[in-house]
Amino acid sequence: MTSIARRFTPADMPSRDGLTRVVPVAAFHVAALAVMVWSEQGPIRTAAFLLTWGLLNCSWLALLRRPALSAALSFALLVILIMISRFKFDVLWMTASFVDVMVIDADTFAFLWQVFPNVRTAVIAVAITAVPLAVLLWWIDPFRVRLRAALAGGVACLAGLTGLSLAYPVHPGEAFGDGNYFSAFARSGVDAVSGYMAGGFLESDPVAADRLRLGMEESCAPAGKRPHIILLHDESSYDIRIVEGVKVPPNYGRHFLSYDGKARKFLVEGAGGPSWYTEYNVLAGLSSRSYGHFQFFVTRIAAGRVGRGLPSALKRCGYRTFSIYPAYGSFLGARSFYRGTGVENFLDGKDIGGRAFEPDQFYFDIAARMIDHQHDGGPMFLHVYLTANHFPYDYPFRDDLTPENWRSPGNNKREVNEYLRRQAMTERDYGAFLERLKRDFTGEPFLIIRFGDHQPDFGKLIVDPKIDAMELGRRLMSYDPRYYTTYYAVDAINFRPVNLSSALDTLDAPYLPLVVQEAAGLPLDASFTEQKRILERCKGLFYGCAGGAEARRFNRLLIDAGLIKGL
Repeated sequence: MTSIARRFTPADMPSRDGLTRVVPVAAFHVAALAVMVWSEQGPIRTAAFLLTWGLLNCSWLALLRRPALSAALSFALLVILIMISRFKFDVLWMTASFVDVMVIDADTFAFLWQVFPNVRTAVIAVAITAVPLAVLLWWIDPFRVRLRAALAGGVACLAGLTGLSLAYPVHPGEAFGDGNYFSAFARSGVDAVSGYMAGGFLESDPVAADRLRLGMEESCAPAGKRPHIILLHDESSYDIRIVEGVKVPPNYGRHFLSYDGKARKFLVEGAGGPSWYTEYNVLAGLSSRSYGHFQFFVTRIAAGRVGRGLPSALKRCGYRTFSIYPAYGSFLGARSFYRGTGVENFLDGKDIGGRAFEPDQFYFDIAARMIDHQHDGGPMFLHVYLTANHFPYDYPFRDDLTPENWRSPGNNKREVNEYLRRQAMTERDYGAFLERLKRDFTGEPFLIIRFGDHQPDFGKLIVDPKIDAMELGRRLMSYDPRYYTTYYAVDAINFRPVNLSSALDTLDAPYLPLVVQEAAGLPLDASFTEQKRILERCKGLFYGCAGGAEARRFNRLLIDAGLIKGL
């Protein structure tokens, strides 16, 4: 004990009252304990909080040796983490994970800087305030901690946290609860690091018995005139009638029908928020679930690494590829990801002069003008992202554009009524877009594929409103189809789809590129030919087939073929 006391006793301690010397150190630790009592639930999470708090303090002590400043910096990081976690929960119903800091790139910082201009002011204000405070704490703190003691404490806390996290891993449902921010973040770190060390970012078989014969297929020479292809990303759209008891307007449901009168179901991989999962599905033709712990960052990881995709396949057949994207291209590496899959002309929200959300007629107008300027140069592929149905639904979005015949169906949940109103706006705007294509491009063939990227954010709350967040999390992590079913539809103008054998009544999202190419009458390359065989074996499932074995094998084939690199 005497030795320990000497380590915390300064060589030249100023003559001050003992209590006064302790206050700067104790204040931050007491504040951290108050946060723990407020946010953490249960002995396991409380223990994880304390071990993480100790590890964080010891890390700073190893660098600075001053307990007061170390505690202040640790508390600042704690508060920042909770603020970020609560923001993420408000948007995606998920708290922050350690994976959020494992995948950091310049695009993400650029996006945050552009979308949240107040961050710049906040950063400057914090710097102005924090730097003098840090200097003051450095100066008045009479205590010093030896490096050996700090390292020993840090190693002990890390060992305890690792053992605790391995013995009691984070339950999948915990990420969907609004609480336990600090402990869940720390325990997810053990889980994520061990997962990365075991298998890297992408799940794939170590070896494959066969190979894709790329370049051996016949040249792309479809019979007849190639249609212009429009892929419509219908944000947050699904047939809400799959939820029992929801009132809908008369004639609701027409929007989800294909040209042949069929209503087809689309199995996506995100629930109520992550549109980029479905973007990865429909552009790369692959599963975001193959990224495991890193699924949330799929487009950022895939950018520059995944070169296989629908746009690339269409370029092989003479198509020029375009994308109309509503947000900044730096959002989750979207621009880099799209270009990697073969999109040559990427227009983001800044390029098109759009605000965060625009009515669908805004994007349809841009698409029509783009076709008018470019269609003489040969067949076009357009990926058009719509946003009218995007959350939040607690206010009337563009009330002035409400259809004349709209009448609220009178559901008890205000968000549902607003969502249905916006769907009515989408249906009207899409009908007007079809009429414009027929009128302005007489005789030009068009193939139009529409899909809902995920259900609206409230969708998961109305399937079974009596369950708690933990049970909801369990259902989401088990991929209960009630929470992951949207729609896809096939339409055509001056063109009859050639082959709809892949357009099953229920289809996993990664197979949509097959539907597009076959409906357009285009021959498949070797990778899509192999994926067609998987579709037939698995009856429309992809990652969910054979416990992920088919997806892992296919990823290996693409890696060996050089279509996936660095993963």
